[in-house]
Amino acid sequence: MVRSLERKLIEKAAAGDKAAAAKLIKAHQGSLYAYILRMSGKPEMAEDIVQDAFVRVLMHLDRFDPRFRFSTWLFTIAKRLYLNANQKLKPHYDSEIVSSWGADTSAPSAPTIQDEVDVNARGCIQSALDALSDEQREVILLFHQQNWSINAIAKHLEMPEGTVKSHLHRGRQRMRRLISDDQTQKQHVSEVWS
Repeated sequence: MVRSLERKLIEKAAAGDKAAAAKLIKAHQGSLYAYILRMSGKPEMAEDIVQDAFVRVLMHLDRFDPRFRFSTWLFTIAKRLYLNANQKLKPHYDSEIVSSWGADTSAPSAPTIQDEVDVNARGCIQSALDALSDEQREVILLFHQQNWSINAIAKHLEMPEGTVKSHLHRGRQRMRRLISDDQTQKQHVSEVWS
């Protein structure tokens, strides 16, 4: 979104224009959700955090400093909410038995080969992201998923550009190694059962 249009929407939304607020949300909702989903790996958590972030942003639009990018401010608020939510998390059981309690008992449709490939690829990438340090994961997501520049990431994370580049480089290397190891392990299991 063009910054001049975004500023007009912010001004209108701050004055109570619901249509302008809806346009702001629509413009940033997808990218913020994708960012928080990759940070957390939990769709429900990502939805809650994105919703809370927009509520806070809309309540405090008068505090927004137009010298900066709106998305940076929004992502900073969402990241703080994510960190707070992580501190409050209790043990979580993610088994098929627990999650199926009270669920619809009708038979699920058979997945296609493409569905299985997509799920496996997403799972492999999410597992590799989860194995990274918080800093590496955030830098990789902001750079590759959100297309932020090194400079913008450095300002957002309040760290030198060289440190951002280092986190990006090391995070990529670790992800490559983890994904390669995962593929090698899957191939070995496949050969054993063949």
